[in-house]
Amino acid sequence: MNYEQLLYDVQDGIATLTLNRPDKLNAWTNVLEREVRHALTEASADADVRVVILTGAGRGFCAGADMTMLNTIVDKAEKSEKSEKSKKTATDAAFAAGPIPGGLALPQAFSYRYAYFPTVPKPIISAINGPAAGLGLVLSLYTDLRFAADTAVFTTAFARRGLIAEHGVDWILPRVVGLPNALDLLLSARKVTAQEALQMRLVNRLYPADQLLAETRAYALELARLVSPRSMRVMKSQLFRSQDVDFASALSAGIGHMEASFGSEDFKEGVAHFVEKRPPAFTGK
Repeated sequence: MNYEQLLYDVQDGIATLTLNRPDKLNAWTNVLEREVRHALTEASADADVRVVILTGAGRGFCAGADMTMLNTIVDKAEKSEKSEKSKKTATDAAFAAGPIPGGLALPQAFSYRYAYFPTVPKPIISAINGPAAGLGLVLSLYTDLRFAADTAVFTTAFARRGLIAEHGVDWILPRVVGLPNALDLLLSARKVTAQEALQMRLVNRLYPADQLLAETRAYALELARLVSPRSMRVMKSQLFRSQDVDFASALSAGIGHMEASFGSEDFKEGVAHFVEKRPPAFTGK
């Protein structure tokens, strides 16, 4: 597929999705929403792809929703004369994007707009090269790992637009940075430097801006070459499913997954390559 606002590249087992509206700091549009979902579907189905990187072109990661989108929402709200029930039905339909086809079987909530990222059966790393604001920050939170340039800036933005904690960010942000930090970020909507973001665990790693993509690719390449795709797929599912279950349930499910692993091709290869002192040749089966 030829994308209009997205660059899609696959090399060395890594699919790189680059939001490509550099003149607008990659502000989010309906076109980008469709294209990113399509690209993630492609990457999920491609056996040659082991890891996904999400980044932005130019000096921004994603500056949030394009103001044209926000103005459209205001216009629709002002003109709407439908009943509350009809509006709720329409809203639910608009946000229920659905999980990635063939992706991880996670709870129904992960079928919603943007929250579907965790259903991608491969790790997604966001390489945050610049401002990540509002919806841009939400997108990064739904990726599995966040690596940032030391010049990146973060803000929730919502409270300064008269909005609330959107798209499940009230659920995921406290799990990443803790409740006090989540309250600070959401209530103030202040700008946070990359250094502070690392300190509060909003990001996993910081790199000099000119080294960010190379370092992120180096990490992704290690996953692609040395780690079982099956193990990554199952563990990602375990971690997201375990967020809403008790310890006993998680432990029991883990025992079942462990027993299934013993019969997998990747387990046999994991033992064989270690014993034979050679690089692994995992198949994901």
